[in-house]
Amino acid sequence: MIIGSTGLIGAQLLQLLLGSQEYEKVITFVKRDAGIKHPKLIQYIIDFDKPETYQDFVKGDDFFCTIGTTIKKAGSKLAFKKVDFEYPKQFATIALHHKVKQFLIVSSLGADANAANFYLKTKGEIEAFLKQCTFESVTVLQPSLLLGNRTEFRLGEKIGTFFMKMTSFLFVGSLKKYKPIESETVAKALFTIAQNNRKGFQINESDAIQKIGNN
Repeated sequence: MIIGSTGLIGAQLLQLLLGSQEYEKVITFVKRDAGIKHPKLIQYIIDFDKPETYQDFVKGDDFFCTIGTTIKKAGSKLAFKKVDFEYPKQFATIALHHKVKQFLIVSSLGADANAANFYLKTKGEIEAFLKQCTFESVTVLQPSLLLGNRTEFRLGEKIGTFFMKMTSFLFVGSLKKYKPIESETVAKALFTIAQNNRKGFQINESDAIQKIGNN
C-alpha cells in the first residue's frame, strides 16, 4: 500500500512495486485518478479527511508513506501539518489495527520533534509517533535535498539544488549525509529495505540511503 504515489518519490516507488515479483497486489490511496493502469494495481480515490470511508481497505503486508508537502504549497502551517503528520498518523493507526507488518516512511534529514523549525519539528513528531507503534518493522528514511523532476516548481529548492550540486565535492566524511540525493535512489532504498524484513525501529540518514539505493 502507498500514500503519496503521485509524488516525486512515490511515483518511482510505485513503478518499482508494480514491476517486481515480490508483490502480487499494489494498493494506492489518492485524491484523484492518477491515470495509471496495471493488472496488479488497485487504486482507491478517497477523501483523506474521512478515514471511516476507507479504513477497511488498509490491509496488506507493507505500507509505504511518501506523502508530503511544503508550508507554502499547503497554504498554512495547519494545512501542512495535516498532510505531513495527521494523514501518516491516521493511516499508521488503521494499518496497525489491521496487523500490517511493515511501515516505511520518507521523512527529512534533521527531523526532530524538539526542533525550532516547524517543518523539521513536524517530521520529528511523526517519527516519534511511529516509534511508539507496535508494527513488526518501522523504517524511517531521512533524505537530504531531493533531486528529480517535480510536477510543481519550487524556486527555493531549485536554487538550493543548484548551489549544492556545484559544491557537492565538499560533502565528504561527516558531511556526506548532506549531499543532495536523487529521488530515484530513495525509492530504490525503500523497496530494498522492505524486502529485508528487519524487525524493530530504524532510521536511515541520507548517506545510508545512498548506499542502499545505489546497490
